[in-house]
Amino acid sequence: MKKIINPLFLVLILFSLFFNCKNEKKTEIMEEQVEQPANVIDIVTRSMEFQTVDTIPSGWNTFKYQNLSNETHFFLLDKYPEGKTVVNTLADVAPVFEKGMDLINAGKSEEGFAAFGKLPEWFFEIVFSGGSGLIAPKYTATTTVKLDPGYYIMECYVKMPNGKFHTSMVMAKPIIVTDEDSGIQPPKSTVNIILSVEEGIMYDKPIQKGKQIFSVFVKDQKQHENFMWHDVNLVMLTESASEDALEKWMDWSHPKGLITPVPDGITFLGGVNDMSAGSTGYFYADLKPGKYALISEVPNSKSKNMFKGFVVSY
Repeated sequence: MKKIINPLFLVLILFSLFFNCKNEKKTEIMEEQVEQPANVIDIVTRSMEFQTVDTIPSGWNTFKYQNLSNETHFFLLDKYPEGKTVVNTLADVAPVFEKGMDLINAGKSEEGFAAFGKLPEWFFEIVFSGGSGLIAPKYTATTTVKLDPGYYIMECYVKMPNGKFHTSMVMAKPIIVTDEDSGIQPPKSTVNIILSVEEGIMYDKPIQKGKQIFSVFVKDQKQHENFMWHDVNLVMLTESASEDALEKWMDWSHPKGLITPVPDGITFLGGVNDMSAGSTGYFYADLKPGKYALISEVPNSKSKNMFKGFVVSY
């Protein structure tokens, strides 16, 4: 007997094949949009240290920073003027910042800022060259930056509960960037951020849930009141988190600024640290629905338009 195939069954099969094919294509497109970084340089912090390599190539480099400690950290790459090393940092720079901060913590802000006038001239020749934004304990930050050959210091100057900088705990590691180019190309971004003195933090499209690669272009740059350049940090906030508390905490020159613990309801997810004008860096994030902010580590970030809150929808 000849078997008769139900036409409805054939329609269902064809629909299923079409739907699965469409979904596979959609998945492929999403994977192309958010590529995985290659040739990653690992950095691990378990307490007050940077466990990583001593030498890296010049050009584009991607850093995967695992913060396995119990405190919020970051890493900033400082390109030093020729002839200066970490020995000069610990002898000529760290004591000046400590003395100034001790006076500020004692309520003597005017004297504290006056003490910073004793920073050596070569300190102002340092070129801040990017790094991760602030990253919460047990989280990982992935950041891509372009580096010129030279002698660098990888540092974190978040403060301990007693007000002492992490650099004073020797959280400052020398890194040599060689003449050999990495051969790596920058990633394709899904969201583009521009940092500007006049316009603050700007981005080109609504920020959605899922895996994102943020490009950060520094249109222009300047030294702010706390001696730092503007950067960008990604922050997740609970509904009860205080934006005012976050803004004050982001200024290290405030007695309670950049000090452990972070304000309640705040989780830092990375970003791109200080870079010179004209530079571009990238950072990766996997966003869940919720409340977020992009904020720069400068005093009075809201009035400078360097505090941008946003919501990621379901």
